[in-house]
Amino acid sequence: MKETWRWFGPDDTVKLAHVHQAGASGIVSALHHLNDGRAWPADEIARRKAEIEGAGLTWDVVESIIVHEDIKTRTGRYTDYIDNYKQSVRAIAAAGVKTLCYNFMAITDWTRTDLHAPMPHGGDALRFDIVDFCAYDLLVLKRKGADADHPAERITEAKTRLAAMSESDLARLESNLIGWVPAREFVFDRDSFRRALAVYDDLTVDGLRENLFSFLREIVPVAEEVGVRMAIHPDDPAFPIFGLPRVVSTAEDAKALLDAVDSPANGITLCTGSYGSNAVNDLPQMAKAFGPKIYFAHLRNVTREPDGSFHEAEHLAGDTDMVRVVAALMREEARRKSEGRENWQIPMRPDHGHAIIDDIGKKVNPGYSCIGRLKGLAELRGIQTTLSLTGIPDWL
Repeated sequence: MKETWRWFGPDDTVKLAHVHQAGASGIVSALHHLNDGRAWPADEIARRKAEIEGAGLTWDVVESIIVHEDIKTRTGRYTDYIDNYKQSVRAIAAAGVKTLCYNFMAITDWTRTDLHAPMPHGGDALRFDIVDFCAYDLLVLKRKGADADHPAERITEAKTRLAAMSESDLARLESNLIGWVPAREFVFDRDSFRRALAVYDDLTVDGLRENLFSFLREIVPVAEEVGVRMAIHPDDPAFPIFGLPRVVSTAEDAKALLDAVDSPANGITLCTGSYGSNAVNDLPQMAKAFGPKIYFAHLRNVTREPDGSFHEAEHLAGDTDMVRVVAALMREEARRKSEGRENWQIPMRPDHGHAIIDDIGKKVNPGYSCIGRLKGLAELRGIQTTLSLTGIPDWL
């Protein structure tokens, strides 16, 4: 697979030189400073591409051109934002960036309750604690209908947990849940988040899914025309939170999306951590079943807990058999190569590394520390190298 690295632009504490030293050759990035629904200008795209190429790397994946909330809800200026999206797709294609990872998560991006959960090795990881989430959702945010979304025993535990929190603990929890995501163009406070949730009061899962399909029916023909491959990122976590509808959480969701708009430009991002947060998903099987439509891979692992909590595990630990996933993706690459395709490689990036060694205590985007991802990349490279040298056994 093509080894790539998420880079948040010039302000990223991990520099392009570090990516080069890690051995990755591709960059996954976006115009984060312009990611508010406007059309991306060609000169800004060219400037970002030149910076990446000047460091001896290639810009392989745009992650992401934001899908504006108006598009998701089909309200407000959604037609203007769709037109802007089409212009941006054409612009990145003209610059030679042909893979576009995007998501259709209502309001939130990836969501965690703890950005620095201590691990036994002394570093820290991202964690979603369902009890902490319940404490905030039901008892702090006081979201309408939240009591029906949490079982009684969880609510009892959440009350105890909240009573033990200091003001700083609570402020940190709220910031983690609604006020912080890397590369998002805005942040919420409690009142603005409640207002955003209210927009979704009457939007069902079926309604949001149809809005997604309607978006794709307009965007995919443009992507197909200019040679861009759309690769939707799953919900993270891959189950409902804040009472919001989720439409990209399971293998069934992915199949419905691919069937709804049958085009070589309509594909998926196989994020093993996001899909892996939902125990119904069999990641090696998904890698096999959706292989021809997997255009990008986020390879990371999570360890799930019985109550629905999970934390980011080391890349080769956790509940997903990463060796089988990589084997399935390599088989798909071999199939594409046998067809003589130039774009046979699947770009992948090591995702959400632990903060370890010198990165502990540094100012980094949580989940995007350098050394933890470097370790993950080395481990994933080791799997690929071994399978390349020995051949992929039938039992994988």
